[in-house]
Amino acid sequence: MKAVVLAGGYATRLWPITKHRPKMFLPIGNSTVVDRIFAELEADERIDEVFVSTNERFAPEFEAHLAENAFEKPTLSVEETTAEDEKFGVVGALAQLVEREGVDDDLLVIAGDNLMSFAVSDFLDYFEATGTPTLAAYDVGSREKAKSYGLVELDGNRVVDFQEKPDDPKSTLVSIACYAFPSEHLSLLPTYLEDGNNPDEPGWFVQWLQDREPTHAYTFEGAWFDIGTPESYLDAVGWHLDGDSLVAESATLDGASIGENVHVMEGATIEESNLDHAVIFPDATVRNGDIRRSIIDEGTHLENLDLAGALIGAHTTIRNGTPE
Repeated sequence: MKAVVLAGGYATRLWPITKHRPKMFLPIGNSTVVDRIFAELEADERIDEVFVSTNERFAPEFEAHLAENAFEKPTLSVEETTAEDEKFGVVGALAQLVEREGVDDDLLVIAGDNLMSFAVSDFLDYFEATGTPTLAAYDVGSREKAKSYGLVELDGNRVVDFQEKPDDPKSTLVSIACYAFPSEHLSLLPTYLEDGNNPDEPGWFVQWLQDREPTHAYTFEGAWFDIGTPESYLDAVGWHLDGDSLVAESATLDGASIGENVHVMEGATIEESNLDHAVIFPDATVRNGDIRRSIIDEGTHLENLDLAGALIGAHTTIRNGTPE
């Protein structure tokens, strides 16, 4: 079995934090979003190769990241785009990868920005038991949230209807970006695209596919985070920390009050400041500040600021509310 980790997005909703780094490298505790996935794929003996589908802009970052880690299975497969408006869409990029890499095995497709509480091995067990195209489905608990995803209707565990981003969701069970396809169904990707169907979201392909082939859903409880916004990233960090804080040994705390779900990284300095639900990247300095639900990038220097819901880009200096 092969696996594809989708890592080609530009994460513009997380700018400036992700303007110069893939969002898959955002830390979740002492790991990263994508490394949690790589670790699971590395451990599953059924998967013999992992293709990391990224873009030309972030390819050097992924090359360096993989070289620095002990994972043996991942290899890069680069989509020839450098900006959001050049993208082929997820289905289009997946079809190109299957052709480019000559994939003819069963295929697991998983988004590199997914943080999930279920084990990928359990999902693959279910896929092998059904022998059909399979998706993972999660109850987001809110019809408003469901509007942003692909809505799944089931008969038992079989998908009988699928609606991508419906205006009026009938339920709150949605498809997440984790799919498995038997090898014989991969040839349907170019058929789907040649018929003029939507190349963007995998859900459109699943909607088209379930009308033609039996398709099943692996439903799970627990947690799932689609890390595409500052709010979802901070929620994912909070879920992982579970109310605790994580402060690197090399960080300096002087008169600092550290609240819940705070991650302070290497070399950061926090003086006479309050932090709550915040991520402070390496070598950042916060003095006389009150920082809540905010992300402060590396090398940033902040003084005398009260911030809530802020994203501060790398190597920024702001004193008394004035950028320098």
